[in-house]
Amino acid sequence: MLETVWFLLWGVLWAVYFILDGFDLGMGTIMPFISKNETDRRTIYNAAGPFWDGNEVWLITAGGVTFAAFPGAYAALFSAMYSALFLLLFALILRGVSFEFRSKVESDAWRKLWDVCHVIGSFAPALLLGVAFANIFRGIPLNAEGINEAGLLQLLNPYGLAGGVLFVIMFVMHGSIWLGIKSQGPLHDRAVNLATKTWPVLIIWAVLFVVYTGVETNTFANYLANPLLFVILIGAVAGMIAIRPALGAGRLWRAWTASAVGIGGTALFGVVGMFPRLLPSSLNDAWSMTIHNAASTPLTLKIMLTVTLITIPIVIAYQAWVYKTFSHKITQDDLDYEEAY
Repeated sequence: MLETVWFLLWGVLWAVYFILDGFDLGMGTIMPFISKNETDRRTIYNAAGPFWDGNEVWLITAGGVTFAAFPGAYAALFSAMYSALFLLLFALILRGVSFEFRSKVESDAWRKLWDVCHVIGSFAPALLLGVAFANIFRGIPLNAEGINEAGLLQLLNPYGLAGGVLFVIMFVMHGSIWLGIKSQGPLHDRAVNLATKTWPVLIIWAVLFVVYTGVETNTFANYLANPLLFVILIGAVAGMIAIRPALGAGRLWRAWTASAVGIGGTALFGVVGMFPRLLPSSLNDAWSMTIHNAASTPLTLKIMLTVTLITIPIVIAYQAWVYKTFSHKITQDDLDYEEAY
């Protein structure tokens, strides 16, 4: 029972991370295409500024849960995807440094250097996270010892890349809507226009990916065994569809919420489809890392659950305060503030 609770919590934490960090990764990805001047670029930085580091707390939490609750899966995951995870970490470091260093020197060349780092540090994580999770859904060639028998290039298979593209499109949509919420004037209009144009691409690619998932993986086995689980997929699709009418009505917060439902539902759809496996083996299902053979002791899981039930509400309350406090649009006064990016 505890293993199942932690599996669901593990999936929810990843979904929350994708929802929250997805919009600032998306904004960084679209920055070269949507910004026309220095004010636009600074608006994008400051639209993410109060939130991005708090959003990444959920990545650390999801990774920490994997390590503490399912150490066997953690070891196999970092062995199987070491190169990809190293690249992900390096890209996230680049992005974090770009926030802090960009405004330290009054030089166009200096700012352009960190803008490039920011774009790379936003696009690469979106792509790599999608590739990684698609490969996990598909199955990794783990042997009986839990060691990956393939390399980085094997992760760049068509299904893995399709997952990477899906994450990039979802995050671009998410980030465009958020930028529309936080910006004014022409930048706001361009952001909403980009989100509107991205929507049909997202719908088409999501449908193709779901069909591809049915062909390439056995994700649907759990859903066919328990049809009530299809509510997760229906919720994800409904969220994506609801984005467009909300955009048309100018209800950007509603559109962002719908996008969040689509992203969270997509993540949970894949996670629930793997149950009880955390890392399916494509070589032999008996070699998969499951909630049973990868979990910590029951005592560890009990202690961790107690701590989690105490601390997670505190984190949620703090982040809710941050989002409420900085929910206003970015103005020139915000950009002139000495602590602004």
